[in-house]
Amino acid sequence: MNILHRLASDVHLMLRRPARMQYAALCYRFRKKTNALEILLITSRDTGRWVIPKGWPMQGKRAHEVAEREAYEEAGVKGKAHRAAIGSYVYQKRMDHGLAISCKVQVHALEVEDFCKNFPEKGARRLEWVDYQEAASRVAEPSLKELVLGFGERMTATPEPKQKTTKD
Repeated sequence: MNILHRLASDVHLMLRRPARMQYAALCYRFRKKTNALEILLITSRDTGRWVIPKGWPMQGKRAHEVAEREAYEEAGVKGKAHRAAIGSYVYQKRMDHGLAISCKVQVHALEVEDFCKNFPEKGARRLEWVDYQEAASRVAEPSLKELVLGFGERMTATPEPKQKTTKD
């Protein structure tokens, strides 16, 4: 009976609308002494690949609120996710029993404000803070790599000095 329940659940995930959509948090912070940008990566529970916190839509929660919740549950970090997404990427999610489905992940930047000692998935994943270039090199999905690099470049860009205009 348990196998039938899992198969039904997998089929339900494949057929539901909005189909195969997930929401993620690109968790970041600035080091106090150096002001260097760091990105939080976590490992997936099944394969140990480096990923960012993400999850399925939740009834009654907006996309950025889901991203906040997943960041807490999977990595034990809290902060306010930006309402507007910074981009999206697609990956193949391997379900129980080997079924793979294509998922589109909408990513929201989340500046980390607090760390929790205890959180739901503590001990199930490894967490590491790395610079954005290292984060991009560790994730497998090409479009997530591009998203991380673009975010890092925008966040670390120094503003152009204003040119003084002279009056003749």
